[in-house]
Amino acid sequence: MREILRFSVALPLLLLLAAGSCLASDAVDDLITKEMSRRKIPGVSVAVLREGRVAKMQGYGVATIERGERVEPETLFEIGSITKQFTAALIMMLVEEAKLRLDDRITQYFPGTPDEWKSITIRHLLTHTSGIPNYTTLEGFEVSRHLTSEQFVRALAAHPLRFTPGAKFAYCNSGYNLLGFIIEKVSHDSFWNVLQRRIFGPLRMTASHSRDLPDAHSRAEGYEKKRNDLVRRDSNLTDIFSAGAIVSSVKDLVQWARAIDSASIVSRSALQQMWSPVKLNDGSSYPYGFGWRLEDFDGRRNIGHSGSTSGFSASLQRFPDYDLTVIVLCNLGEEGVATSVARMVAEIVTTPRKKAVEAGK
Repeated sequence: MREILRFSVALPLLLLLAAGSCLASDAVDDLITKEMSRRKIPGVSVAVLREGRVAKMQGYGVATIERGERVEPETLFEIGSITKQFTAALIMMLVEEAKLRLDDRITQYFPGTPDEWKSITIRHLLTHTSGIPNYTTLEGFEVSRHLTSEQFVRALAAHPLRFTPGAKFAYCNSGYNLLGFIIEKVSHDSFWNVLQRRIFGPLRMTASHSRDLPDAHSRAEGYEKKRNDLVRRDSNLTDIFSAGAIVSSVKDLVQWARAIDSASIVSRSALQQMWSPVKLNDGSSYPYGFGWRLEDFDGRRNIGHSGSTSGFSASLQRFPDYDLTVIVLCNLGEEGVATSVARMVAEIVTTPRKKAVEAGK
């Protein structure tokens, strides 16, 4: 049963007190505090990078309402589908090492799957164009079932494809779980060990790990809105594995953002592929690459991804034309809230430059 925490005068006051002396320090602080109060967000952690340097890294509010623990840059949050950036990066590392190819048929990694899967490639999984149904909308994939990779694939294969592979884009966590299993098969190790050895370790992302492991660091509690109440998130969660199971902090994600900017983990040519819109069978394209959405921000490029799990919202947004990255993590499961806040932060940060450009015309 979920524990209900009623909103009262005390909760907004707790948020304001936890934000501390930052309230009047700059426009970003004012924005975050305002949005937390308006949306009833218990805690937020934010990082802003300009030209690869940290311009801001700050926690606001509380990680746990019950204990009143402050959010710090080190506080861990579930980052949901931002995990897909890491999974896609591991795939591209293996591609660059000639250990697999983007156009490999996935049936070579999953024997015994249906005939209609025979034309599905790794590229289709990366770009959400496989036609495989999204398992997070299906029964039988809860964490409590502890499905092995073989059991997962067998359960998924029992459902028919939704469309011909490559015909259209349909967001699909199933594909990214299958990519995690492919990484394990090719690397002869668990996904989490590979991730630690190849990305978390080299980047000194010391606090990041699977959400299913115990924490040595402070971890935020997740909350959902129910009318005028906050409820602790449901404990019977879907097993989201390599599609969305990383917990991390803005302090760690700053290291990831820097590695992307410097192309120190995957090459620039690999990143270019990851940031190219997927081509569909009819010749049209869709603004999604490999684990990254490709969107517009005031007519400029916005490359990023959101994450949403029960009780949490996360966003990592790059604005390359401004040499800007904004990371927002929060412990409210309102879908899209972190990306909304990240873009508002980007608007504040980029406004002086836009005004200067306009003045120079």
